[in-house]
Amino acid sequence: MSDAMINLLLSAFWETLIMTFGSGAIACALGLPLGIALHVSKPGQIWENKAFNKILGTVVNIGRSVPFIILLVAIIPFTRLVVGTSIGTWAAVVPLTVAAIPFVARLMEGALMEVPSGLVEAAQAMGARRLQIVYKVLLPEALPGMLNSIIITLVTLVNYSAMAGAVGGGGLGDVGIRYGYQRFDPQIMLITVVILVILVQIIQSVGERLVSRVDRR
Repeated sequence: MSDAMINLLLSAFWETLIMTFGSGAIACALGLPLGIALHVSKPGQIWENKAFNKILGTVVNIGRSVPFIILLVAIIPFTRLVVGTSIGTWAAVVPLTVAAIPFVARLMEGALMEVPSGLVEAAQAMGARRLQIVYKVLLPEALPGMLNSIIITLVTLVNYSAMAGAVGGGGLGDVGIRYGYQRFDPQIMLITVVILVILVQIIQSVGERLVSRVDRR
């Protein structure tokens, strides 16, 4: 393999990291509050509001139901508005983030649902306010599940970033399509797949160690 191809792969790997972790960080920052809102507004929860919960749940479900490749094209005007272009690594971060936010919200909601209701009831009995229950009971107890949700999100974004690369987003997906598929070079295709697999394994391994450290059960 030539030095130019090695440099290209290294550059593409860096672009994949930017797309994955950049969009993952923004999606988690925005998806976590949505997940909390979905959970606490359910019937029987501390901020019960059936109408709000139904509306928010519908919006999140719509966001999750749109295939990523369609979303990627559909929000091109929004992407241009945010980053000034629809091509390149940072342009790919926008649709990746939009796709991941409802995904993260549902995962966070699921993690919060694992918190025993008895803990919330005990906190209420001791006079804790609703915000205190969220920050001192729900979030600490759900932390292992939330970290696991972040791992799942990052792994999913690695896959999505490869898809974004196929339509001008850069990264390993772009290299695999342009140099592996279109130029009939199976070696490049295999290398990009191996790198992506290794990246996913690293994310999964590091994430599992973090979960085991914070899991007090």
